[in-house]
Amino acid sequence: MKERTKKIYMHLKELFPNPSCELIFSNRYELLVSVILSAQCTDKRVNIVTAELFKKYPTVYEMANANLNELENQIKSCGLYHNKAKNILSACQKIVLDYNGEVPSDYNKLLKLSGVGRKTANVVASVGFGEDAIAVDTHVFRVSKRLGLAKGNTPEKVEKELMQELDKTIWSESHFLMVLFGRYVCKAQKPLCEECKLKNECLHYKSLNS
Repeated sequence: MKERTKKIYMHLKELFPNPSCELIFSNRYELLVSVILSAQCTDKRVNIVTAELFKKYPTVYEMANANLNELENQIKSCGLYHNKAKNILSACQKIVLDYNGEVPSDYNKLLKLSGVGRKTANVVASVGFGEDAIAVDTHVFRVSKRLGLAKGNTPEKVEKELMQELDKTIWSESHFLMVLFGRYVCKAQKPLCEECKLKNECLHYKSLNS
């Protein structure tokens, strides 16, 4: 790993010594549903919604048999609720029919579930199954480009660049470090540049002050 990259990683570790997923879940089914709901929605809002959602649908079997309209009403505040409800129902039905009610560990099988793209599959693989994976959400995409860790103009390109830039053993940890850094420091609209110790490494900061 390059010295510059290592410096960035070590600073993020100082800021967030024990980075982890901020979604609240108790099993892989709940994790999968929570990650699908988190698209363009805050983890805080998802946790509020799933606290009641998983009482009503405690297992993948109940969710697979859920009424679409009722499910939409349950998740409405997460946004994009029509598509999210359809995807959750379809994904859970496939898990029941094809995988004996167990969220599949195979990455390609995860990608075949409705509503599951590379980001969601990587989060489930990493958090649910302990695999080394980099999920590129809006925070990771923004932070990695601002810090010059990646240049790609799509999440998939950024993911490939980060896989080359970072040691495999810290892929998953780096994902959460960048998520937390993007959420609380390197914000989209009003980043806390002046108090950020990485500003001298930041392409965004340099562009603002050139």
